[in-house]
Amino acid sequence: MNFQKSIVSLAIVATLAPTFSFAAPTTSDAKQASSFTIAKNEQLKQYLDFANQSDFEDASRGYIATWPEKTIKDENGKVIWDFSKYDFIEQDKNTDTINPSLLRQAKLNNIDGLFKVKDGIYQVRGFDLSVMSFIRGDQGWVVVDPLISPETAAAGLKLLRDKVEDLPVTGVIFTHSHVDHFGGILGVTSQEDIDAGKVDILAPEGFFDHSIAENLMAGNTMSRRASYMYGNLLDASSKGQVDGGLGKTTSSGAPGIVKPTHIANITGQEMEVDGVKLEVVMAQESEAPSEFMFYFPQYKTMMAAEVMTHTIHNISTLRGAKTRDASSWAQYIDEALDMYGDKADTMIASHHWPTFGKEKIQNQLEKTRDMYKFVHDQTLRLANKGYTPNEISASIKLPDSLGKEWYNRGYYGTVSHNARATYDFYFGAWWDGNPANLNPLTPTEQGTKYVQAMGGEDKVIELAQTAIENGEYRWAVTLLNNVTFANPENMNARYLEADAMEQLGYQAESGPWRNYYLGGAKELRQGIKPVATPNTAAIAKNMPFDQFMNYLGVTVKPEAAKGLDIKVNIDVRGDGHYAMDLSNSVLKSYSDKQFSDADLTITMSRQAFENMMTKQATLGEEIKAGHFNVSDQVEFNKLMSVFDQFDMWFGVVTP
Repeated sequence: MNFQKSIVSLAIVATLAPTFSFAAPTTSDAKQASSFTIAKNEQLKQYLDFANQSDFEDASRGYIATWPEKTIKDENGKVIWDFSKYDFIEQDKNTDTINPSLLRQAKLNNIDGLFKVKDGIYQVRGFDLSVMSFIRGDQGWVVVDPLISPETAAAGLKLLRDKVEDLPVTGVIFTHSHVDHFGGILGVTSQEDIDAGKVDILAPEGFFDHSIAENLMAGNTMSRRASYMYGNLLDASSKGQVDGGLGKTTSSGAPGIVKPTHIANITGQEMEVDGVKLEVVMAQESEAPSEFMFYFPQYKTMMAAEVMTHTIHNISTLRGAKTRDASSWAQYIDEALDMYGDKADTMIASHHWPTFGKEKIQNQLEKTRDMYKFVHDQTLRLANKGYTPNEISASIKLPDSLGKEWYNRGYYGTVSHNARATYDFYFGAWWDGNPANLNPLTPTEQGTKYVQAMGGEDKVIELAQTAIENGEYRWAVTLLNNVTFANPENMNARYLEADAMEQLGYQAESGPWRNYYLGGAKELRQGIKPVATPNTAAIAKNMPFDQFMNYLGVTVKPEAAKGLDIKVNIDVRGDGHYAMDLSNSVLKSYSDKQFSDADLTITMSRQAFENMMTKQATLGEEIKAGHFNVSDQVEFNKLMSVFDQFDMWFGVVTP
């Protein structure tokens, strides 16, 4: 982050600020903010209008009540959500270790409870990473985006029924295909009520398949990176996890999923659920591969899904996903502005607090649109002049007219990595066009060569020490990363790299950037320590079998499959007929097909498949129970021998 010339001289600030000495990088303790970090954060205070409290007014408006307990627990007493873990944000006065803009966002996201948006519309905020909205229908409540976990969603619904009106849920709307907007569905309704026609489920086209598929093929790495991104590796504290930018963090229940009963697929489409009319604005392949916004005409309220938030969003998310199209994203916002900018007096979204008043809504739509388009257009302008991704990301700065708006700050996505993502969308991220980078060394090989060229590990550490003393933390991390990958047992290098990485975390305005830096520092100091992550077994239960076969192809070990040629017919009772062909160390899969010359036939029930996917039973148990049968045990053993298993807790900041 670079900003215009500060009113306050950084030299004066650095002189007056307390200084932390990095002379002895031999401890695993978190450090205080350095004078350079304090100075950089002070610079941001001078750039932004911290006196503007309108967001706090909007975030508090209509407050009714919050959950009466400090935690939300599951039926076994496990804590799924802890309201109290972020109390330090209001209580701790030692905030030099937190970027002041991120601290402001953290305070806003700390305002939790049930809120009346207007007559007939309510929201539960601060019960999860996302926001759950309620619309009063003719017979009951229409729920929009029921959070991640059934427990948090159920708590929000109970609070609404206790404090406003005790009515049944008559409809649910999923705005898009990310788990924080559908996972809590079974906390607000049941599959039985849906099957009985008591509850309508509305979603955009492609919702169900994308919800299951997006994290399947690369799910192990995505989960590992998500543990960094959302601060799961960190304790909540002024030196640890503070905020996710989009919300506090993720709840830790067991998400579920149901199939929609009604599909939105065309902009301008009119839909109705329990007497509530809505007009559709499709936003496919924007923030999610399946997403839509909509307008409630009787409430003069626009639901912007996750296309509009009070932060810059991700063109490429740090957890890993397909790169998004910033140009289309801007166009969808422009379309919503054109259709409803002069109609809507309230705008709600899947995260954060509402925007009230036509003028504020119009301004936010206009400037959010222009922010995404600015990054998109300027990235391509510089790319067409021959600049590389890192050069582009270092060059692009939002104009003050955009960059000083609080909703255009990088609490989640950033201008920096969105510029690199836009480059990736058009040119690919693996190569910058320079033949010197066409076939690079591995990190370990490169680290070893760099360390040798610089005169050995002690010399590199000495150079890094000087960089840190000069506040050059990015350079220090670059230097020490080479030592760490050349020799991960060098704890002096790891401790010193952690100290530098920690200062970058303290400076970060983005919640995920902070979490990544501080998570990396923690792993460098303490090693890899697995932590609890959301249990997605209930989602896996609903996986289409052809998607599962595609995933199996990703797990094939070529050395184990070498020379094998196996044709497999699969009969999934209650589902369908499938086939797989293992040859040339590649597993091909087919739906509605059977081989006449199959080497192996597998017969199983759909329930057996679901039991194994949700880990309610092992393969051996299903075979013993007679729910999983094979025609040739020898061929089956050969087939099973080729599949790899993934350990989520691989090294990220170490080899």
